[in-house]
Amino acid sequence: MTDNAPDYGRAFALWRAAAPDWAAYTHHAFVEGLRRGDLPRERFLHYLRQDYLFLIHFGRAWALAAAKADDLAEMQAAAATVHGLTHHEMPLHVAICARAGIDAATLEATVEAPANLAYTRYVLEAGYSGDFLDLIAALAPCVLGYGEIGHRLAGTDGPYAEWIATYAGPEYQAICHNVGALIDKALARRLGTGWDALPRHATLSRHFATATRLEVGFWDMALSGN
Repeated sequence: MTDNAPDYGRAFALWRAAAPDWAAYTHHAFVEGLRRGDLPRERFLHYLRQDYLFLIHFGRAWALAAAKADDLAEMQAAAATVHGLTHHEMPLHVAICARAGIDAATLEATVEAPANLAYTRYVLEAGYSGDFLDLIAALAPCVLGYGEIGHRLAGTDGPYAEWIATYAGPEYQAICHNVGALIDKALARRLGTGWDALPRHATLSRHFATATRLEVGFWDMALSGN
């Protein structure tokens, strides 16, 4: 794993370092295909269709985080992330797919792949059965991992430059910094400044690691077309 990760806060740094599959996620063959520009177009479109559904469920999960928030600042941060997903990421998917002849109705009619079901339902279950911290730890790898990927690939030209620029751009990077700050503040608020020495931290780190492993499975699905 490279050490040039952006600074998204203390919790991210600790959880990232403890997640065995982080490098496999952020340097996956699918991601490297985007960087080189040689990823088959049909695989990219398959990914976009699945990710469109994924983002619908993640929007719901972030809305659940707003409902579980302790104060207005947490609610605003969660709501801003929902807005970013639904008004920034998803329109990108719609626009790229439309140019390939796939309209919004077709996108929404896509059948969810098993890897998509496994990941999104894991995160939602973490929120339904746990608290705000459980949910945010399971949500973090998606938001912050894509931010790290965008940060690393920033300025890359080629057929996937539009996708890369979305996650490398200031709007998405601001979301990542805000989410990282939200996590750190939520941990200190609920567990105190020494939260990283508590048993609860190990549980949250496992949520992060499990979601990271499911991200790898999502890329595997996208690359295989299954």
